[in-house]
Amino acid sequence: MSSRPSSDRPEGGPGKRTGTVRVDKWLWAVRVFKTRTAATSACTSGRVKVNDEPAKPATKIAVGDVVEARRGDRLIVYRATALVEKRIGAKLVEQCVDDQSPPRPTRADPVLAPPGGARSRGEGRPTKKERRDIDRLRGRR
Repeated sequence: MSSRPSSDRPEGGPGKRTGTVRVDKWLWAVRVFKTRTAATSACTSGRVKVNDEPAKPATKIAVGDVVEARRGDRLIVYRATALVEKRIGAKLVEQCVDDQSPPRPTRADPVLAPPGGARSRGEGRPTKKERRDIDRLRGRR
């Protein structure tokens, strides 16, 4: 028999309902960052907010807190529904977070389109004139 009371865990899922957890541990546990060191670095550099306040790595979060993390060009917004300190499987993450992130930009967006236009398969290498045009679009000349 387990030494933990059954009321500490939500039905059918990992985590505890009460208490607090360090934000860097939680971000690593719910797979926002690949390593705990990366989560700590993100907190230290100001890319993580808890309830719209900048968060240090040791900032405590509770159930219901909104955590925003910037990873590259993507903004990840999660509401904590369960607290976990140890890394969990990807399928179990859905039980511990309420995803409120804005949708990812699609490849069709002009911002993400390759500069100079995409070349069709089989067109070969760009000509010298096309390379100059591409360089001009990219701001290299």
